[in-house]
Amino acid sequence: MASVQKQTVDSIFAGSNILRHEKCDCYLLFSGETSLGDGFRAFLYFLGLAYCFIGLSAITSRFFCSMENVVKHSRRVVEIDPCTNTEIVRYEKVWNYTIADITLLAFGTSFPQISLATIDALRNLGSLYAGGLGPGTLVGSAAFDLFPIHAVCVVVPKAGELKKISDIGVWLVELFWSFWAYIWLYIILEVWTPNVITIWEALLTVLQYGLLLTHAYAQDKRWPYLSLPIARTKRPEDWVPEEANSREDEKNVHDEYSEILQVGENENRNIVDIFSIHSVDSSDPVYQKVPETEDVAESSHEPLIKLEDSNVLALWKEQFVDALMLECPESRKLNNVYLRLARIFWQSLLAPWRLLFAFVPPYRIAHGWVAFISSLIFISGIAYVVTKLTDIISCVTGINAYVIAFTALAAGTSWPDLVASKIAVERQTTADSAIANITCSNSVNIYVGIGVPWLINTAYNFIAYREPLRIQNAGGLSFSLLVFFSTSVGCIVVLVFRRLTLGAELGGPRFWAWVTCVYFMLLWVIFVVLSSLRVSGII
Repeated sequence: MASVQKQTVDSIFAGSNILRHEKCDCYLLFSGETSLGDGFRAFLYFLGLAYCFIGLSAITSRFFCSMENVVKHSRRVVEIDPCTNTEIVRYEKVWNYTIADITLLAFGTSFPQISLATIDALRNLGSLYAGGLGPGTLVGSAAFDLFPIHAVCVVVPKAGELKKISDIGVWLVELFWSFWAYIWLYIILEVWTPNVITIWEALLTVLQYGLLLTHAYAQDKRWPYLSLPIARTKRPEDWVPEEANSREDEKNVHDEYSEILQVGENENRNIVDIFSIHSVDSSDPVYQKVPETEDVAESSHEPLIKLEDSNVLALWKEQFVDALMLECPESRKLNNVYLRLARIFWQSLLAPWRLLFAFVPPYRIAHGWVAFISSLIFISGIAYVVTKLTDIISCVTGINAYVIAFTALAAGTSWPDLVASKIAVERQTTADSAIANITCSNSVNIYVGIGVPWLINTAYNFIAYREPLRIQNAGGLSFSLLVFFSTSVGCIVVLVFRRLTLGAELGGPRFWAWVTCVYFMLLWVIFVVLSSLRVSGII
């Protein structure tokens, strides 16, 4: 696989045509793959890529559910009433919603890019040049985050339903740091030390993530001198509010499903909220309704929800049982045989992923942290396979690897961002988390996804060789940044226009929602085409 990586790095920055065809001796699993025709091999690898995207979608849904558990964690606070001198017990949320959006949501969904870039940096220790998974792929991911994900989110709400940002001030702060991240990247690549990254530049890049967190928190709390004087509309008390028809959902889900996500069985059941699916029937030995007030289980003093160990194991066991179910009770009620067979076929395709993800512990353990970390590990592993597949596709088809990075690789590693933002739109009454995930993921891509790998490489080169880290063809990357700036302005202008005319960034009349969706996708196509033509030497 090392030869694949070397070939990719060389072809990414080469001034060649988009299509270059050479004999490819690289393979994914078996050496016998090289005896197959190039067209058939490319077809199989593209199928594998699509299957990995399905897996990323499924595990991201479980990741989002575990994150809900983490954010809903509350702690017990005891205060003394000065008048009566009696104890007053109340429960407050541990996580600030703004910080949760920037860290848990944005960082978690950007973990594929971060982990891949870090692994690539470790592989390139000792080299004076940055690895092939560097800024190019992450800029492509930024474009995918900004355009296709906005395009999907704007049409997710039901016809006529409007979802707007409740705290414009926090969004403006996040948007500023998102744009500044790419301005900063341009400065250190073209202005400050052209084509070279020093250890101080890498360190400053990483530290700016802390500045983003501080500034966003200051805006959320309306600190004097550090926040914009912009009023915000009321945001729901719960990060994910209870469903209006939770009682009906509780009954249906208790009868048909366990705690794990049933991917693809129902369009409207993309995520399962563990605080609303469990039966209120006290005779049930496994599922217990979590009370909304004075939740001792959610107290920071209790690491686990108070269930017997055997019940937790039973819950985990049921995850495996449900993963192997090819037909749910809902499907059995269908009168159309062909539709029923289609669902069984789809569930058969999903079965390997569902069985694999059943190893993720139940969300009710340790406030969801174990499931959260386990989900990140699975996301990183699938994204690593996606990268290998795109490398081999570039090798087999002769398509310039930079074009693959801007399209398939960017889409693959950004798929968790898309799924998480889509779920946030569906599950929340405002657009804050969905749009914050997009803007903050772009910031995380630069400050952490590029900053950490660069810091690793520059620190090693400084200690070992007293040399900085060199970036190949920074001019091509700068052109992509300029195109990204131009198209992103067009995206933000439309979001502001929708806020002024429709009253919300997402949703609205179906026709205008789809018009906005097509416009955002067109901006992404413009970015990909111009960047690909530039790196291929055509323009």
